[in-house]
Amino acid sequence: MTHLRQPLEFGFFPSPAADDLATTLRLAAVADAAGLELLTMQDNPYQRRFLDTWTLLSVIGARTERIRLSPNVANLPLRPPVVLAKSAASLDVITGGRVELGLGAGAFWDAVVAAGGPRRTPREAVDAITEAIALIREFWRGDTVHFDGDFYSADGLHAGPKPAHDIPIWLGAIGPRMLRLTGSVADAWVPSMAFVPPSQLAEKNQVIDDAAVAAGRDPASVKRIYNINGSFGQGSGLLEGGVRDWAEQLADLTLGLGMSTFILATDDADDLARFAGDVAPAVRELVAAERG
Repeated sequence: MTHLRQPLEFGFFPSPAADDLATTLRLAAVADAAGLELLTMQDNPYQRRFLDTWTLLSVIGARTERIRLSPNVANLPLRPPVVLAKSAASLDVITGGRVELGLGAGAFWDAVVAAGGPRRTPREAVDAITEAIALIREFWRGDTVHFDGDFYSADGLHAGPKPAHDIPIWLGAIGPRMLRLTGSVADAWVPSMAFVPPSQLAEKNQVIDDAAVAAGRDPASVKRIYNINGSFGQGSGLLEGGVRDWAEQLADLTLGLGMSTFILATDDADDLARFAGDVAPAVRELVAAERG
């Protein structure tokens, strides 16, 4: 995976907690001022303790200037692709081209069904997200849309607005079919460390690479994003030590396994400041020195 040589980026992943909006907005301002590239938000419409993801991202977009915004990842079974495409395009226009779109095929199916969504088998979920990606991109072209799929359709839809820039689509993929889909059509892969530990990255990255090549794409065109979590301290495990430990471990993930964007899940202002102000520059320095 070292051949990818993708530019390094850093972001963070706060909780959309309804009872602590002030903290989320304060952290967003800190991240924007500190130069982090991405702010992402989980999307669980059935979670009563969370604010709606698109509404919250819109508020954050209005209060920030540079940081890019994305759901991480949008709950496709509860968000029709046409509405999702319009939401993303609208926020992209409003923020001057700062939106990316993370998509998930679905999980927690009992909760999805309780919220009025469909229950899909793993095969159906992948087939549905494949259709959704095609329909969303068709919508973003801004022409009249005619789409006839097994899960989604649009017949004579006048699509718009066009987004302010070409919105990248990330896929939260773990299984082989989703990984192959990522390599063949997506702009980024976004696994979480809690579900895809570093020991699994090489194998899954290779599936993406092979699928990209089979589709006539450069594997390096698929950005590798990693949702990470940890704590600063004296531990010897992954992301459990001091700033230098974090920097060396993240640099190793870049140089050895091709991961190029790290998004820290945190609601702690001190950890965010340390990540943005100390860890990110140190990782950039280590990677630049190794790449020459």
